[in-house]
Amino acid sequence: MKRLLKKIRTGVRMTGQFYQDEMQAILKDHGALLILSGAIIIYSLIYAYAYKMEVVREVDTVVVDLDRSASSRQLVCMIDGTEEVKISRSATSMKEAQAIFVEGDHVGGIVVIPSNFEKDLLEGVQADVAVYADGSYFLIYRQLIGAAVKSVGTFSAGVEIKRMMAEGKTYEQAMAARDPLAADLHFWFNPSSGYGSFVMPGLILIILQQTLLIGIGMIGGTSKEKNRHSFQVPLALKRGGIFPLLFGKSLSYLTIYSINSVFAMVLLHHWFDYPNRGSYLHVMVLTLLFLLSVIFMGITFSVLFKKRESSILLMVFLSPIVLFLSGISWPAESIPPLLHKLAHVFPSTIMVPAYLRIRNLGVDLVHVRHEYFLLLAQACFYFLTASVALYFETRHNRKARAKSQEPGD
Repeated sequence: MKRLLKKIRTGVRMTGQFYQDEMQAILKDHGALLILSGAIIIYSLIYAYAYKMEVVREVDTVVVDLDRSASSRQLVCMIDGTEEVKISRSATSMKEAQAIFVEGDHVGGIVVIPSNFEKDLLEGVQADVAVYADGSYFLIYRQLIGAAVKSVGTFSAGVEIKRMMAEGKTYEQAMAARDPLAADLHFWFNPSSGYGSFVMPGLILIILQQTLLIGIGMIGGTSKEKNRHSFQVPLALKRGGIFPLLFGKSLSYLTIYSINSVFAMVLLHHWFDYPNRGSYLHVMVLTLLFLLSVIFMGITFSVLFKKRESSILLMVFLSPIVLFLSGISWPAESIPPLLHKLAHVFPSTIMVPAYLRIRNLGVDLVHVRHEYFLLLAQACFYFLTASVALYFETRHNRKARAKSQEPGD
């Protein structure tokens, strides 16, 4: 019993020493400190402010009114009255409108009202309104098409209802005949369809993961360059010494990223009013597993970096891939199965859908138990790989140190 207590005290003391050494290494490395502490604040605030408007409004649109009648002017006013579109220019022909569009000037599309528009309406002939939207920019395209369809549909309904009332039907009868099956639409969890509320919660996790991996890689690469941790080799290679080394290093990064997580997942959500329906306790449990998985993964790969710049190059290369395969920008169900399975190498692929379900939908931890156990398994796996990597790294350093101390060298 005494021997066990002595081993525990020794392990705790060693863990504390390695924790202190790693924190000092981080604080002395200004580049790594900027990545580990400043990047999450800078990136999160920049992205959050960029998406603060949430919805694209008042898309500049050119109108070509070839009819110039009271009905066509009313339709133009209805389109201009929507929050999505602003009729900023008018043209006398399609050729002139195309010239305005090609010149740029932030024009998102063209609406063309044909000649004889009012005449066709009075005679009961179908009139077509042409809408040309900038398909190269999806958000602008969606807003312009949506506003045009809504305005034309409302205008068309008004014309048809007036015609039926003129035939002797009551307003209620005309409404029922015009719209026999009404749809009652409800937008859950993101009623305004805000882009920031949609993309930022998941993007925050990607930023946390990538900056943490870069920072750990930079510290590992710097240690290789300066052989900084050679003094730790004899201590770490004692029986059980690898685990205090791993725990100490991990706790230092966990300390920093616990603060970063509070900023990104609590303060930022509150400041920009992102969806927040879940329990903070469930978020904390899931986030702890996520951070441990990333930390152990980072330590595993950090022994491979001989230079600090290597981690930056690798993570910058991987960041767009990680973002795409996480399911934020494109549904995971639509990603080829092989790619989606390979993406589970990164903790963010598992964390993002579980985190969004808790924060946006307000589900309990039991409803994301599959992702929870996957993260737990991943954390255990990377813990083992990190332990093995540190063990062989310290063995290599011990041999190199012994060789350098041989007589005659």
